[in-house]
Amino acid sequence: MNNSTENIIVVKNTGERVRFDAEKLKQALLRSGATDREADLVEKEVLSQLYDGIHTRRIYQIAYKLLRKKSHRTAGRYKLKKAVMELGPSGYPFEKFMGRLFENRGYKTEVGVTVQGKCVTHEIDVIANNGREQIMVECKFHGSKTNKSDVKVPLYIHSRFLDVKASWEQKEALRGIGFFGMVATNTRFTEDAVKFANCSGLRIISWDYPAGNSLREWIDQSGFYPITALQSLRKKDKELLLENNLVLCRELDSNRNLLRNLGFDNSSIKKILTEAAKLID
Repeated sequence: MNNSTENIIVVKNTGERVRFDAEKLKQALLRSGATDREADLVEKEVLSQLYDGIHTRRIYQIAYKLLRKKSHRTAGRYKLKKAVMELGPSGYPFEKFMGRLFENRGYKTEVGVTVQGKCVTHEIDVIANNGREQIMVECKFHGSKTNKSDVKVPLYIHSRFLDVKASWEQKEALRGIGFFGMVATNTRFTEDAVKFANCSGLRIISWDYPAGNSLREWIDQSGFYPITALQSLRKKDKELLLENNLVLCRELDSNRNLLRNLGFDNSSIKKILTEAAKLID
């Protein structure tokens, strides 16, 4: 970092004020698929527009605008966190998205099911089974990246899981299968939530936890990018597609007739499918 920017203070979404970290920006660009040259060019342009007190949201906007000019795929991946945040407001699209990610990892899934526990019935977001283990997954969707899932979340989910597990253990068809509870969130967990989960054996996954096996890495490994990452779709278009159970960019090409039935003309469909293909390529 050069002397003119090393003391620049940026404002995070939480309101916290920290020193600008050029290396953090560059790593985010590289993770999105930008080449070293592209990352250097974007970093240089961002540095030229920095000022003391700039919001991280503004830095993101500058970088994203530059990436769009160079590569839809890189821009879409850079926007990934924001795209996952748009899988709302109900949170049900996020549950379906998590189901798809589990399927990519070799599980058969059920989304939005009601099961009988030992004591009471439970509405479960996702049940994932790969023949060796069966996981009860509860999805905690937040519409703001500043919101975190605190310790009350894993405490509550673990209690529910134990009731469901007691019922599953009595089923002959599930004999020999390991049972696990899990909480998935699109943002982060508090420190106490992580401690309780690790202590109790409850699995958790958030945007950047656990390291090497986080939600961001699941998405990158699968190539399962949500339709909310597409710039060719307006906000109301995204909401319409989500309402009709279209969650992934890779699902769009095989649903051309549905797109037409929803009112998209041929020109719009071509533009949408072209961008989607570039993102998942």
